[in-house]
Formats: sequence, C-alpha cells, structure tokens
Amino acid sequence: MDAATLSLGALLVAIVTSCTIRLHVGVLAISLAWIVGVYAAGMSPREVMAGFPARLFLTLAGVTLLFSQAQANGTLDLIAHRAVRLCKGNVGVMPMMFFALSFLLSSIGTGSIASTALMAPLGMAVAGQVRIPAFLMAIMIGNGGNAGALSPIAPAGVIVNGVMDDIGLGGYQALTYLNNMLAQTVIVFAAYLLFGGWRLLGRHYEGALVMPTSGGESQALGKFASKHWLTVGVIGTLLTGVVFLNIDVGLGAFAGAIVLALLKAADESQAIELMPWRVIMMVCGVTVLISVLDEAGGLALFTQLLAGISTADTVTAIMAFTTGFISIYSSTSGVVLPAFLPTVPDLAQQLGGVNPLAIASSMNIGAHLVDVSALSTLGALCMAAAPKHEDSRRLFNNLMIWGLSMTVVGGAICWLLFTVLGVGLG
Repeated sequence: MDAATLSLGALLVAIVTSCTIRLHVGVLAISLAWIVGVYAAGMSPREVMAGFPARLFLTLAGVTLLFSQAQANGTLDLIAHRAVRLCKGNVGVMPMMFFALSFLLSSIGTGSIASTALMAPLGMAVAGQVRIPAFLMAIMIGNGGNAGALSPIAPAGVIVNGVMDDIGLGGYQALTYLNNMLAQTVIVFAAYLLFGGWRLLGRHYEGALVMPTSGGESQALGKFASKHWLTVGVIGTLLTGVVFLNIDVGLGAFAGAIVLALLKAADESQAIELMPWRVIMMVCGVTVLISVLDEAGGLALFTQLLAGISTADTVTAIMAFTTGFISIYSSTSGVVLPAFLPTVPDLAQQLGGVNPLAIASSMNIGAHLVDVSALSTLGALCMAAAPKHEDSRRLFNNLMIWGLSMTVVGGAICWLLFTVLGVGLG
C-alpha cells in the first residue's frame, strides 16, 4: 500500500475515532502523522513537526484567553442579564433576544461553544419559567451561536479563514461570516414561525424571572463595576484594531489579556483554566496530520474520491450534506473543516466551471447547520441546562431530528444559493 493511501486511511481513522469514542483525536492525529510521515512517506520527524500550526495555535490561545477573562470576571453574565430585561415580559421576544445575545457573544470572539455555554443555563431557565418549549429555545440559542461562529475573531472563524488563506481563498473573511450568518438566521427564524413561536408573541409574563449565571447558580448580579467597563473597553479596542488597523487578532488579544491582568480586572490563572484546551489541541493535531496527508499525496487522492461522487451542478449540495452529516458526530472546526477545506482548489479544477468559494461556503455552512443536534456540543449544552420538568428523551429526539434534517436543508440551501442563484460569492 502506497503512502498516499496510508495517509488517507489515517485521516479516516481519525474521523471515525472522533465520531465514536472519546479518545482525543488531536493527540491521535499527531501519532498517526508521525507513523505515516516517517515510516511510509519518508519524511523526517522535523518535517512532520513543521506541520504544527504555530500561528493558529497562538491566535486561538490569545482569543480564548481574553474571552475566558471576560467570562471569569462576570462581564458576559452582566451583559446577558441586562439584555433580557429589554424584553419587558414579552414571551415571544425572549427566544429572539437569546438568539441575538448568543449571536453577539459568538461574533465578538467567544465563539459558538462558549456563547452557548453562557446562554444555555440562562435561556433554558427562562424557558422553563415562562413555558417556552425547550426545543425552540435550544435551537434559537445554538443557532444564534453558530450564526456568529465564522466571525474573523471567533475561534472557528480563525480556523476557517486560516485554512482558506492557505488554499488561495484569502480575503473573504467578511463574506464567509455573512453567508453563514444569513443561512443560520433565515433557517432558525423559519423554524421559530413553523414551531409556533408566533403564538408566543401575544403572551406576557408578569412575574420576576430567576436567572442563573453561566456557572449555574442563581444570584443577584450587581451593577457594572470598573473591571467590567475595562473589559468591555479592551474588547472594543481589539475589535476596532482588527477591523480598521489590521492588527493581528491573536497577538492583540494577548496584549488585551495582559492589560486586564495588570489592572486587576481579571484573573488570568482562572481564565487559563477556562480555556478550551481540548479543542485547541484537536485543531492543531488534525492540522499536523493534514500536512502529512498533503506531503504524501493523500490529499490529492481524497480530492479524486470527492470529485468522483460530484458534478459541477451537484458539488455544493453534496459537500454541504457530507460535511454536515459527519459534523453531527464529529467536531466541525476541529476535524471536519480542516480535513475538507484543503480539497477545494483541486476539486473545483477537476470538476470545472465551479467557483471554489461556492464549494468552501457550502462546506462551512453545511458543517455548522447541524451543530445543535443532541450529539453535538451545542445541543448537549442546551440539554444539560433544560428545566427538570422537561422530558429529556423528547428533547433529545427533537434535537436529533433537527440535526439530521439540517443535512438535507443545508444541501438544498447551498445548492440554491451558490449553484442556481450564484449569490454570496462576492
């Protein structure tokens, strides 16, 4: 068996493992990269290690450190609680508010997992008190987080834009973000209406809401203190610098984190413990394996296999469905997109007449649309925060049906937008 086939087999092992058992797929991917790279592809250990994405690692570490500080010092909780008060008891507006909050927090750098982790305890508690269906609240929170997931300063956006830069599709950060945001927003608000959200608009809740913090405990939150305003100011400065001054988001985030630590506005030790190290190492480990895959010829073989089941007219639908189906069971930003996005240029060339950005956008949207299934992190977070009176089995089934249906919906939406209409491609 040649090195290309072995390297592709190693990727398949990593994907299957990520879908079936809890073994850390990033560590497994590094081990497989060493075995295949050194003993099958004739690479040196130094060449294998050169595939470690140092810049991506620093960017993810910096961004997640800064927003872990904002979570640890209570800034994000305060923002969320103040925003809920704007609903003024209108039950139908509450799911929309949680969508907006989850989207905003995800977009400004926390990412979909962190924003959902922050919003799920609050949103599901409110849903239980005012009798909003738990399933409806869960998809509004989860899809809200996913709508902002591809922000240029969110972890998934950093990963996706880094890969797209590497494959010659750099400069589309805003378009990538907007395409995903619009798809997520249109679909979840259509679901809001379909599942009876419009009936909630005529209801008002007059009682006092007991709203827990993101840590799960219920307590009265005070006013914004100087440390909270300072945190908001640092995040705002970083956003301004990234958008208008082209500041590197990772290095800028490290600087912001140091400012907060020096001014005693946040505890960096506590923030480091909150950082998603498992996800960071998963992404970096799979990237090392992908670099070996490319060097050994496995990436070209993978592209040929994808081209064999696609045509120029169906590739957007097939790629959205395929990445979505795998993402139900595996990590979207950690495994699926780092594995599939590198195939885009050659896939577009082999099929002919296809805009590479259309394929990449289909992969990004299709993979993210399913992420509120019961087997995905976002769905699991919402289930864990569901009120005690909620039928957990029913909620699990509804979220599974939602996730599976999104594979088909994502394929249809991406085919319509990018193949038939050709919109959202710059």
